[in-house]
Amino acid sequence: MSASDVSASTTIQAPPATVFAIISDPRQHARIDGSGTVREAVDGPERLELGSTFGMNMKIGAPYRTKNKVVEYDADRLIAWRHFGQHRWRYELTPVDGGTKVTETWDLSHCNGLNKWILGALGYPKRHRQGIEQTLVKLKAAAEADAAVGA
Repeated sequence: MSASDVSASTTIQAPPATVFAIISDPRQHARIDGSGTVREAVDGPERLELGSTFGMNMKIGAPYRTKNKVVEYDADRLIAWRHFGQHRWRYELTPVDGGTKVTETWDLSHCNGLNKWILGALGYPKRHRQGIEQTLVKLKAAAEADAAVGA
């Protein structure tokens, strides 16, 4: 079984800059994580940009740590990072009437065939689909709350 990309979208009633401020701040990733695996940022800048690295404390069964690198970046529009597995977490923001359309993708296009097969066999596509859907719910709530405070 080979894994494939997983993505979902939502519309948030907040401007792209408000949404991007949350996504590009690794200290806020636990706030919006819908998978239940992100614990806290352990190092990295307050605001990510192309080439930034950041570490996260994670937990899937047992605690572990990831080191990530931002590999795609367009302020208020796109950010993606990867870790050693070469798969990417990507957020694409598109301005729409009254807010921002956000698409989150677990992108496997940079993984080799063996890595894709292993991730698929371990059930990550299904797990990540559920996590992405819940992350978008939490991101929507967080960004709309932040936008209301800033209004």
